[in-house]
Amino acid sequence: MIVSFTHRGSFDKSEKFLNAMKNYDTMVRGIVEHNAQRGVEALRRATPKDSRLAAESWGYEIRQNRRGVIIAWTNIDIENGFPVAVALQVGYGTGTGGFVQGRDYINPAMLPIFEDISAEVWKAVKSA
Repeated sequence: MIVSFTHRGSFDKSEKFLNAMKNYDTMVRGIVEHNAQRGVEALRRATPKDSRLAAESWGYEIRQNRRGVIIAWTNIDIENGFPVAVALQVGYGTGTGGFVQGRDYINPAMLPIFEDISAEVWKAVKSA
């Protein structure tokens, strides 16, 4: 079986794009790193003020695998084995049988960060 290939024109644009994609990991890593830190700052500001330790306990981890990059925002303020940030978000039971209603402070704080990550990565891919 014989296979032949002919073309007309130039592959310049394709080559430029593919060469830019060689640096994709570095490019995306910078975007992710910057926005991960912005997320920490947004979470600190949004955490209820009477929970100062929880507000100061935000951090992040970045993991990369074959499918993409994962940002995990973390909070190390734990009381009685339960994460305080989660208790503030979803609510918690009291020792006397009552319940303290949670307040959704994480999602509104993080939505602009998620949108920015998406827009910045898309812009980087399009400009490659």
